[in-house]
Amino acid sequence: MPDYRIDPMPAQPSAALVDKLLQVETATVGHSQHWGFMDRGIQPLLRRKRIAGAAVTLAIPGQDSTLLHHTLGLLRPGDILVVDRLGDDKHACWGGGVTIAAKAAGAVGGIVDGPCTDLTEIEDSDFPLWCRGMSPITTRLYNLGGTLNLPISCGNVPVRAGDIILADESGVLVLPAGEAEAIADAAIARQERGERTQTRVKAGEKLGDISGATRMVLEAMKQNG
Repeated sequence: MPDYRIDPMPAQPSAALVDKLLQVETATVGHSQHWGFMDRGIQPLLRRKRIAGAAVTLAIPGQDSTLLHHTLGLLRPGDILVVDRLGDDKHACWGGGVTIAAKAAGAVGGIVDGPCTDLTEIEDSDFPLWCRGMSPITTRLYNLGGTLNLPISCGNVPVRAGDIILADESGVLVLPAGEAEAIADAAIARQERGERTQTRVKAGEKLGDISGATRMVLEAMKQNG
């Protein structure tokens, strides 16, 4: 018998928190922390997209997408489906049909630790999707089992149902729900400082003078004398 393990759908973040997170670049958070970022092999298929929302976590074995099809009927507006392919890098579980179903359910994006297919249909649907590239070899409904809303691994990062996903052109970041707002606030403040620095550079100041890098280099050269 197939082994399916399914937990309830997770809590979703407030609209205010999502709006705040959508102002944040993943690379800004990368200035101050090094954990929570998925492997950079997981890349966006669409440019100029940023999504934020609660992770719905799915783990399905290589050739089978039965539980994925079931999950599409449970997705809610604002969800982000995060798929652990359990090490498979050959079979595409996500294509045009899955994209249309996920978008119809109101999901704002998908993250797949493996390949996808039907790039043109995904582009035509304008649906944000991150994955490990393309494959023409697809999954089938083999009814092999899987887990839904249990802890998974995606891009070498642990993901729990209800964790906050922030994804953009630079990559995918997983944040504990209880820490997401503080991290967003700090990132927005850093971005504002960065904008002020860029304005000063455009006005003629040197970046090394503003950042202090030039002083460090000159002092080191003086000491090495």
